[in-house]
Amino acid sequence: MKKVFIDGSAGTTGLRIKDRLSGRADIELITLPEEERKLASARSAAINAADVVFLCLPDDAAREAVAMCEDPDTVILDTSTAHRTDPRFAYGFPELSAEHKEKIINSKRIAVPGCHASGFIALVYPLIKAGIIDKGELLTCMSLTGYSGGGKKMIADYEAEGRDPLLGAPRQYGLSQSHKHLPEMCAQTGLENPPVFMPVVGDFYSGMEVTVPLHLSQVKGGIEAVRAAYADTYREGLVHFDGDVAEGGFLSALSYSGKDDMHVTVHGNGERIILTARYDNLGKGASGAAVECMNLVLGVDYTTGLDV
Repeated sequence: MKKVFIDGSAGTTGLRIKDRLSGRADIELITLPEEERKLASARSAAINAADVVFLCLPDDAAREAVAMCEDPDTVILDTSTAHRTDPRFAYGFPELSAEHKEKIINSKRIAVPGCHASGFIALVYPLIKAGIIDKGELLTCMSLTGYSGGGKKMIADYEAEGRDPLLGAPRQYGLSQSHKHLPEMCAQTGLENPPVFMPVVGDFYSGMEVTVPLHLSQVKGGIEAVRAAYADTYREGLVHFDGDVAEGGFLSALSYSGKDDMHVTVHGNGERIILTARYDNLGKGASGAAVECMNLVLGVDYTTGLDV
């Protein structure tokens, strides 16, 4: 039985990881009393008593927690932004390639992908790898997310009585084009220029829809080459290529809310195409991805404890 500690278990991501681990006979959760949850000495003791540690913390606290770990054999899965471009950490997206999966399995330090970044990377990485789009291409990305992606404060704002009426409509943010996921999106795809990124939060708890639009002039081989690249890349794991699938002419960001997998689709015509990834921002966009990586490291079925 493996001992697991969730540092930051009271946050949205930590709570969802805890839910996914509850009831597992192969896991023993190390928990701290509420009054010790933020004490460095208590956290350090728990980290060094664990076989697997999930970090669900702000970036600086995550770096501090990594430094606390004295055992190089302890597996650390960091869900923060702190290590997603750090070459010392495996990038926790096993579906991208056999090399990604193998590195996760053999690593003791794993960076769990960001929610928005997961969809963008799932859409763009296979196309750059196959030479279908150039590394120097100027791309655009829109991402629609449920409000749980903003953490406890945003959840409280959206669910408060007498809330601001402006919360009833989608709200665009990241207006300065300096969103924290942009370095990760470039580093993990090989893209030389950050995309124009337009994240939007909607009045629903969880779910995510990431879209990358392309002119066919940007695509070598046309729409069929794109579909072939996805079909070849996503043959196993939590990411599925669904081809040209629409729900009565619509794609809903709620379609996979509560699930831990991701679905990639391609739509368009002879001039323009739309690449879309749909999943749960708390599932394959956060907690589900973290547990998937832990399962691979432990050598158990990657879907254990997940809803797919």
